[in-house]
Amino acid sequence: MRTTNTIMNEAMDCLISKLGVVETEIFISNLMREPFDYTEWQRKKFDNVSLDEFCDNAVNYCKNQGN
Repeated sequence: MRTTNTIMNEAMDCLISKLGVVETEIFISNLMREPFDYTEWQRKKFDNVSLDEFCDNAVNYCKNQGN
């Protein structure tokens, strides 16, 4: 099992590679400043996605990751 520190470092690397340093800092600042419910955020994010679409996206993601 990976340590929390390892996971946090990998997450930061992902954010920085996708958003860049400045936008990563903005993202983190907003998370810390605003009350944030991850479960509710994900629920709203996927409300309009059908089960078939979700499954297709998951399968495609795995294929692209080499899993």
